[in-house]
Amino acid sequence: MTAEAALASRPQPDWRAGGFGLYVHWPFCLAKCPYCDFNSHVPRDVDHAAWRTGLLAEMGHMRALTGPRPLDTVFFGGGTPSLMAPETVGALIDEADRLWGLAGGAEITLEANPTSAEAGKLHAYGSAGVNRLSMGVQALNDADLKALGRTHSVSEAEAAFEIARNAFGRVSFDLIYARMGQSVPDWEAELARALSMAVDHLSLYQLTIEPGTRFGELHDRGKLRVPADATAAEMYDLAQAMTGAAGMPAYEISNHARPGAESRHNLVYWRYGDYAGIGPGAHGRVTRDDGTRLSTVTARAPSDWLAMTAGQGHAVIEESRVDPADQATEYMLMALRLAEGADLGRYARLAGRELPADRIGSMVGDGSLSLDEHRIRATDRGRCVLNRLLADLLA
Repeated sequence: MTAEAALASRPQPDWRAGGFGLYVHWPFCLAKCPYCDFNSHVPRDVDHAAWRTGLLAEMGHMRALTGPRPLDTVFFGGGTPSLMAPETVGALIDEADRLWGLAGGAEITLEANPTSAEAGKLHAYGSAGVNRLSMGVQALNDADLKALGRTHSVSEAEAAFEIARNAFGRVSFDLIYARMGQSVPDWEAELARALSMAVDHLSLYQLTIEPGTRFGELHDRGKLRVPADATAAEMYDLAQAMTGAAGMPAYEISNHARPGAESRHNLVYWRYGDYAGIGPGAHGRVTRDDGTRLSTVTARAPSDWLAMTAGQGHAVIEESRVDPADQATEYMLMALRLAEGADLGRYARLAGRELPADRIGSMVGDGSLSLDEHRIRATDRGRCVLNRLLADLLA
């Protein structure tokens, strides 16, 4: 057998089933939204040159962990990545290509806020190599935008979206539903308007009240109310029906796309591929050449992260082995969010055991799972109680 044939016959590492992506976290925002519990900060000023140097250095550290492999996707998230200098975005894309090599047709996404100032930089991001934009519109109602702490208006969002449609081949935007005072008819009208604007992808998130946020404090004091769970569930069901009828069905619980327009970077997560995370508070899952899968976490505070990257070339504070049983659990937790579901054979290879057939059969029988040969999927009923379903399935 030739060396090439021997290499081809060798079992492929598990991460290849999901692909490989790079996540870049930009932690800065113009203002802190009252519902947000992400690692985001409002600085007095930002030394863009120092941040570019730190991000490039940490990317090199991640390359040393992964070894050579093609890079399928790059995602600039945050925070507000559209506050980054386009030169920084371009430098990071170029370095990613130098270190790993961008796969043919690699997806490169940047999250953007639709303020007029940030919209003015969209063409520059396209020139830097970004080919997909994700816009944080969040509401198509000026009063609700103000209540959500957003710094743009509906007219700004519409104008920015038109610029984005002309600057990028692929454009998505986010909406939040089950907002304070929102009714089902309100949501129906807003979603109809959104679908008339949409290009190929929409992300629809239910407003959740997170501890430690301004909304969390107000809710605890009884000064903020959101629609009842039954009303939110009705809004969710309405969204499934409307997006499906518009040719943009859900491929993941909160994400809708025309066939072929799914976010490939997010599919890396949900299909349990590898992803390298750089920037403050970024998490990663990367597999070394010896097959060991690592969980990585970087320093969360921007000042600590910047000092550590300057001093040692990275700010990774946790680098721990993920054993195969935990990988199997993580895979199932992610994959059952997808309409395509989970491969039972892949789960068994990771876990070293199969899921009990009687347990699967019981869930198929009660209508929460469907089984198609070796793949299970959460049904509409199962997705409504997904956390409980997963707990029972993996018990």
